[in-house]
Amino acid sequence: MMNFAAIDFETATAARDSACSVAVVEVVEGKLYDSYYTLIQPPENKYNPFNTQIHGITREDTRYAPSFAKIWPELREHLEGKVVVAHNAPFDMGVLGACLMRAGLPMPKFSYCDTVTISRKVWPKLENHKLNTVGSFLEIDFKHHNALDDARTCAAIPLKAGEELHMDSLPALTGRLGINVKPFGVRGGCRR
Repeated sequence: MMNFAAIDFETATAARDSACSVAVVEVVEGKLYDSYYTLIQPPENKYNPFNTQIHGITREDTRYAPSFAKIWPELREHLEGKVVVAHNAPFDMGVLGACLMRAGLPMPKFSYCDTVTISRKVWPKLENHKLNTVGSFLEIDFKHHNALDDARTCAAIPLKAGEELHMDSLPALTGRLGINVKPFGVRGGCRR
């Protein structure tokens, strides 16, 4: 059965180190478990009104939220040594890398792959492969730009693709589709 983690970050501004929420959903033997969700206080607590509008998290919401450095030990436990999926993974891996660099924290060891790539290979007739489009097609009810809902959808995409292609593991699915599972922080991941 499939075993992996799905992650999603929301940011307060266009800057990648301005994470204001993060969620992780773990998949164990094909079943989804909400594993981690928290608000994060962005650097200098600056917000772009557009980002506030799309994800609904305001400066007031994160006034007493912990810094990224404070949440990192617990978040790291959900990622270390796992295969992680994310929708538009280069963005979320870039956010994680930028937050780690800003806080002077070491890179964790895990691998990741992109659910956009999985979606494009399995359902090529979809007009586009944004989370909300894939979610609608797969009849997954979720609120886009909510970190926990987006992480749940990221987790559901490989599961649905695996069911459709009769694959019972993420390595088997990505192998059949010819999708690379990349090590975080190395070539094609975020920059160190």
